[in-house]
Amino acid sequence: MSEVDALFAALRQAADPLTVDCIERVVMHGLDRDLNRINALAFADEHRLDEEKTLAALLHAARLGAFEMTWNVLCPGCGGVLDTGATLKTVDQETYHCALCAAGYEPTLDEMVEVTFTVSPRVRRIAAHDPDRLPPLEYYRQIFFSSGVDLPQDFEARFARIQLELIELAPGEKAFLSLRLPAQFVIVFDAVTHSAQFIDVKGDPTDERQNLSMVISKAHALHETLTLRPGPLRLTLENHSDRRVIPNVCVAGDDLHDLLGRRRPFLTAKRLLSNQSFRDIYRTDTLDVDQRLKITSLTFLFTDLRGSTALYERVGDLAAFDLVRAHFQVLHEIVATEAGAVVKTIGDAVMATFPSPDRAVAAALRMREAMLRLNTEHGSDDLLLKIGIHEGPCLAVNLNDRQDYFGQTVNIASRVQGLADPNVIMTTEAVVEDTHVSEILRDSGISSVSRMEELQGIGREVKIFALS
Repeated sequence: MSEVDALFAALRQAADPLTVDCIERVVMHGLDRDLNRINALAFADEHRLDEEKTLAALLHAARLGAFEMTWNVLCPGCGGVLDTGATLKTVDQETYHCALCAAGYEPTLDEMVEVTFTVSPRVRRIAAHDPDRLPPLEYYRQIFFSSGVDLPQDFEARFARIQLELIELAPGEKAFLSLRLPAQFVIVFDAVTHSAQFIDVKGDPTDERQNLSMVISKAHALHETLTLRPGPLRLTLENHSDRRVIPNVCVAGDDLHDLLGRRRPFLTAKRLLSNQSFRDIYRTDTLDVDQRLKITSLTFLFTDLRGSTALYERVGDLAAFDLVRAHFQVLHEIVATEAGAVVKTIGDAVMATFPSPDRAVAAALRMREAMLRLNTEHGSDDLLLKIGIHEGPCLAVNLNDRQDYFGQTVNIASRVQGLADPNVIMTTEAVVEDTHVSEILRDSGISSVSRMEELQGIGREVKIFALS
């Protein structure tokens, strides 16, 4: 058995075999481009696979060394990759600047950090393993733009309509280009160093040759916008970096915006951190102790067992332990199948996260039904589950050698759970106002009753809803 066969045999033991079969077919027969920076959500959609099973398979493949996982910081404007690293620990800048968009952004895990998967060279060698040898437009397609930019199949032909020049320069090389500027906004941009020069071409056309020099370096330099007249231009480009660069001169008009404006869902860092398979595989090596990364929206679900101390007294330690363990197993399974992750357990309580409120509410409804079934099977109402849900911004942090969350959203979710009665799901207004949550409640025939409560340590009244 070859090393590749052995890797996929091991992967079938860890992940869904049908999903693994599909991944193996693409590895063996797909284009090089198909195996570089794979968008897990797009891959699942294209091959009609379950998203969660696909994600779990790719995560296990990365653990086994068949794929490499990369964390890419994205520009929200153009979808370009501003920085990339092998772990989330590399996202360590307060602000990332995009020269192409002339804007700076504070990174957020649900909008600006994607996670992609590239086949390992030990499994199959692809062109992107040596990106500096990719054809220029393939570099733009495979390396510069994120997996969330839905580039068309005829990308090269579409880009040719707006491209005035495109050139390759080796380290230290200098080139002289002659071109004619149209009366439009023009950008000189290099995707390797992210150097950019904006040219506002306006005024009366001229036949007199204009001159412009641009130095391309690792400084990610954005030069001040220049105003030139329509007509001939002699452009001097100098590569002061230690890599090949591929500057292009293009018209920044509607065609460019249309080309880059099509987007598709991608695997965000937020979603991955709220994935049970990821947390199981990468328990302690996600964030550095000093990292504080923002998430603009995450849904927290807290549970606790009411009267668990009396349960141990009533039925004995052994029987109570078995019941509580069964309850934990059921909750873990439900959280995982609803695209969530258990962050931690504290005594008989569970703290879980979900990428969206509807997933959390769906999980809560299933948890309530599961506890009722367990109680019926045991012939007593020993498992009285209290559930609270809240959604909002938070920080992803490293606490006690584990990836955790911090902020007022977490505090409110915990306090809301403390107000819940057994078999009643308590939520906040942020949760019930979600469109998908409203659909779930309507379809399930669930009614909600609201009231104002002053939550301990919050300092203000919060509108909460009891779902029964």
